[in-house]
Amino acid sequence: MKKLLFISLLAMLATVIAACSSSENLTGDGEQSASASEYPDKPITFTVPSGAGGGIDTMARVLSNVLSKEELLKTAATVENKPGGGQVVGIVDFANMNKNNDYRILATSTPFILNYIKKDGNSPVSFRDVEPIARLVTEYDVLAVPVDSKYDTLETLFADLKDNPSSISFSGGSGPGSFDHLNAIYPASKAGVDINKLKYISYDGGGEALTALLGGNADVISSDVSSVYEYVKAGKVKILGISSSERLEGEFADIPTYKEQGIDAELTNWRGIYGPKGMSKEAKAFWEATIAELVKTEGWTTEIEKHGWQDGYVASDEFTKLMEEEEAMYTEIYEDLGMAK
Repeated sequence: MKKLLFISLLAMLATVIAACSSSENLTGDGEQSASASEYPDKPITFTVPSGAGGGIDTMARVLSNVLSKEELLKTAATVENKPGGGQVVGIVDFANMNKNNDYRILATSTPFILNYIKKDGNSPVSFRDVEPIARLVTEYDVLAVPVDSKYDTLETLFADLKDNPSSISFSGGSGPGSFDHLNAIYPASKAGVDINKLKYISYDGGGEALTALLGGNADVISSDVSSVYEYVKAGKVKILGISSSERLEGEFADIPTYKEQGIDAELTNWRGIYGPKGMSKEAKAFWEATIAELVKTEGWTTEIEKHGWQDGYVASDEFTKLMEEEEAMYTEIYEDLGMAK
């Protein structure tokens, strides 16, 4: 009898331990975190806080495809767009709703920092509220106009803006104070334009901003070079200047920089990925190792060249350090422009 009782107690103890282990592996959403040997054992969702067709959306879809083709990710991966507020809606939703969820990855860009530090950013979420994984690419913004526009240089554009700042409208794929907006007002301020009167119309993604430009609802677009350049090749858009410190190589070599046109402004946009706060060590280690392999593949290199991106890969620790430095730099710029919190 005592032996049977002892066996029964052991069985009950084993059941309790198994139940506790299962409970500990549940995320805040009820998602179960897999062990290091299992992860990832179900589909991954890349959250894009902007509309389809823009730079972040393109990078996330390229990332998903290359991970699959290079057999670095064995499970399915989908891209989910959550536009609104110049990335704010999607980022806040990701940070608040996906804590401890190993199966959600956020793809975003420089406005992640800007929306947190600017006066009208309306974002309570900073990069400290998620788990940085890697910066993947860097890119530069351009100022471009329809191919039949009377403007061929930034000099002529800014000359008219100085005379009447509200007479020319700018479209951008993110909200006021974001990177696209900054790319419009920062060089304009350096050219002597009253930026408080400059007309900037924000859209949920570069695709919508381009549609507005081509549809006659905007005179100039502020956007990343990769989103615009296909329309340049199609003969629909011409680029007046690019925010890089020097001219790019290859097919972009003919685009003059702001600086060579006498405007002392330089801006760099980047795109990277993050996990939710509370992401398991196993999941973060998987993504760090996987991305380190991804950036070495021919498939990824080919896509970078195809889209006009620059290789901006840095791992999580360096990525975090760079974001801290950029936060300080952009805070100073916003203070100069009267736009800091």
